[in-house]
Amino acid sequence: MASRDPVLNVRNHDRDFAGMTYVYPVLSRRAGGVSVGINLNPNNACNWHCAYCQVPDLVRGKAPAIDLARLEAELSGFLRALVHGDYLERHVPEGLRTIRDIAFSGNGEPTSAAEFPEVIALVRRLRDGYGLGSSVPLRVITNGSLMRQARVQEAVRALGEAGGEVWFKVDAGTKASIERINGVALDPATVARNLATSAALCPTWVQTCMFRWDGVPPANDDIDAYLDVLEAAGSDRLRGVLLYGVARPSMQPEAVRLSPLTVVELEAIAAKIAKKGLTVRVSL
Repeated sequence: MASRDPVLNVRNHDRDFAGMTYVYPVLSRRAGGVSVGINLNPNNACNWHCAYCQVPDLVRGKAPAIDLARLEAELSGFLRALVHGDYLERHVPEGLRTIRDIAFSGNGEPTSAAEFPEVIALVRRLRDGYGLGSSVPLRVITNGSLMRQARVQEAVRALGEAGGEVWFKVDAGTKASIERINGVALDPATVARNLATSAALCPTWVQTCMFRWDGVPPANDDIDAYLDVLEAAGSDRLRGVLLYGVARPSMQPEAVRLSPLTVVELEAIAAKIAKKGLTVRVSL
């Protein structure tokens, strides 16, 4: 019976929900409906190790070789079920049965896939072929660390031409905080340069997760340093900031050190960001 079908919810982003290798549906609290996920890292490999990451068995590395034919078959079949079938009625709560985007996120850094430019072209062709067009934007959720590579820039430029967006991860503004939160030794100036490159190629939002570490919220100095990174990138070039907290449990060893900020605390941080002239969207 339809009532027994598994139903999507915002707190469970199970990559295996639909039983496919590359394609999975989620209810996105930030997008406000169904997001068709593209997972180019089914090997759970990422070049970062974010403390709040919900990917189990996360390992350091890059995406494996992508089977483009399999990806095309999976995405085509799933879009057919969404557009022409009853998938939304069977698996999505009433009121949220809208396809909001096709998002490259998954279990690692999507731009690490060697085939990333080809994948962008493939997904755009299928999206348009099913009549979704620009009403269902393509979004790449990325840590931006590979933005200086020519193949990544080619793909991001094509994403912009397709009416898509980059959601660029920036969680901190000091080298120490970046290493603690994202697990990489990275100069904030490099983050700013990569962010500026992304914004020049494609509409770009900054995606920021903030939380308590060992019970302590982000210090004012840390927030100021974070804002300095956005200003160095050219805040007038950015679409805005997607600010959110830790709503789902981390699957990393650092999970015991993380706890959520209150709505009031997140809104106070959002107010500081807004003073820099940036649009801010807050979600828990």
